[in-house]
This record gives sequence, structure tokens and C-alpha cells, in this order.
Amino acid sequence: MALSQEEIFEKVQEALIDALGVDDDEVTREATLVGDLGAESIDFLDIVFKLEKAFDITIPREELSPEDVLTNSEYVNDGVVTAEGMAELKRRMPWADLSEFEKNPRVQDFGNLLTVGDLCNYVETKVGA
Repeated sequence: MALSQEEIFEKVQEALIDALGVDDDEVTREATLVGDLGAESIDFLDIVFKLEKAFDITIPREELSPEDVLTNSEYVNDGVVTAEGMAELKRRMPWADLSEFEKNPRVQDFGNLLTVGDLCNYVETKVGA
């Protein structure tokens, strides 16, 4: 049974409210998980667990958080993601809007970019909506 975008958003929103203790009106599609909702790396495990349960999917860690790209000297130079690194991130994360990150691709800012909308898009690819 395919879920509508709205249903996916509602379940993602619920998981985030649960995991982060935020209010539903804070969880908009545009909200960033780290910057706006205050998610920390430990929270991501909880978020992933809740999403896996809610949608009955498996979320491999490297799909949501490509640490191996961000820590690879082939893709990062002086704390900044190179053009090759950017291409690899886009290949790996077609569901994420990386246009803002591309303007100033500092590794330390990467986590601030994922939005609730990106998360919804990701889930959509997994549930085949």
C-alpha cells in the first residue's frame, strides 16, 4: 500500500516529536534537523529506529549519513568538500537538496543541512511511494 506524501510527513513528524521532544508546529518540511530541531548525533539513532518501526523499512546508516565521504581525504580538502566529494554526496543522497551546502561545503556544516523534507523524500524512496 503506497503512502501519500502527507502520510509520510505525518509519520516522520511523529517520529521527530518523539525522538527530539519538539512541538509539532516546529516540525515543518523546511526545518533542519540539527539547526532548527536541535538533533544531536545520538538522536539520529533514535530517529532512524523510530522511522524503521513506523514505516517497516531498514535504514543503513551510511545512506542517511555518509560519514565515509565526509572523512575521506579523497573528497575533503582542509575541511571543505571537494567537487568530487560533492558529486559523490549527490550520487549517494539523491533525495537531499544539497544546493545550499554546495555554496559553502564545509564538512562541519553538513549536518545542519538535512531538513525534515529531505527525510520525507528519503523515506519515500524506501517505501516506494
